[in-house]
Amino acid sequence: MNRFKIILLSFLLVTTYVSQAQTNLLNAKTPQEIGKKTEMQKVADNDEPLEYGYIDDRDIYWSKVVWEYLDLNERLNLPYYYPIDTMRISSDRRSLYDTLLRGIKQGKISEVYDDSYFTTKLTYQEIQEKLYRRDTVPEGIDILNADPNADISEYIDIYNIDSEHIEGYKIKGVWYIDKRQGEMRFRLLGVAPVAQDVQTIGRDDIGDINEKLAIFWVFYPDARQVMHDMKVFNPNNAAFPISFDHLLNAHRFSSLIYKEENIYGDREVKEYVKGNSLFQVLESEKLKEDIRNKELNIWNY
Repeated sequence: MNRFKIILLSFLLVTTYVSQAQTNLLNAKTPQEIGKKTEMQKVADNDEPLEYGYIDDRDIYWSKVVWEYLDLNERLNLPYYYPIDTMRISSDRRSLYDTLLRGIKQGKISEVYDDSYFTTKLTYQEIQEKLYRRDTVPEGIDILNADPNADISEYIDIYNIDSEHIEGYKIKGVWYIDKRQGEMRFRLLGVAPVAQDVQTIGRDDIGDINEKLAIFWVFYPDARQVMHDMKVFNPNNAAFPISFDHLLNAHRFSSLIYKEENIYGDREVKEYVKGNSLFQVLESEKLKEDIRNKELNIWNY
């Protein structure tokens, strides 16, 4: 981690801690009450995710399913990455990855799959197997060969994928034009954390492996309550944090479209724009522009 990232991380951790201290700050009679809502506040908030309205298929003038990649190195996407150190903050502040994983572990999120088409379901145990690896170094193997009952715990390397290892998210959603309302809308369908395959971390015997994989796919409508309960730091007003549900449904992130549904079996951009990253980015921007133009075209005669 370079110096800039260390400084940025320290700043965000401090601001995050301060943000938690703002809730109920003016009404607290003891330090323990800071950061906790009173019963009156809970009743007044009516704090529930906004329900999706029913959309009849006959009301959809046009729609397009797209897959986007959200890079956590971009500044606009930092709220989805931090905080990665959870020792100094309250339990209702976590990164998006920790929020998803904890929701799955607690059984609050049950619709978890291995692919973006939601066909192969995953259990929490199967997910854990993707996040964890134990390797015995050659010295430990030699000791075991000499004495099968020897203690080789110090010769075992353990690799885990944590929040800091998440490099981005894959987002699946549908853009559609509601002809009854006469406007373009976005509906999020799935989200998947992306990281390097744990089986390749720290290994020199398999060459330079840079491929990033989606660890699991969450069918988003099933996770909305968990996403709503977890709050994100609001730099404009620390007393009113924003939920992950608000951010994601409002499409408040920077992303590139890497795939759209098409006649060619939903092929990815890199499959037909090969070997040139700049042209792939330009193609992604073209796909975005085509979607924006759809709404404009319905008002042209």
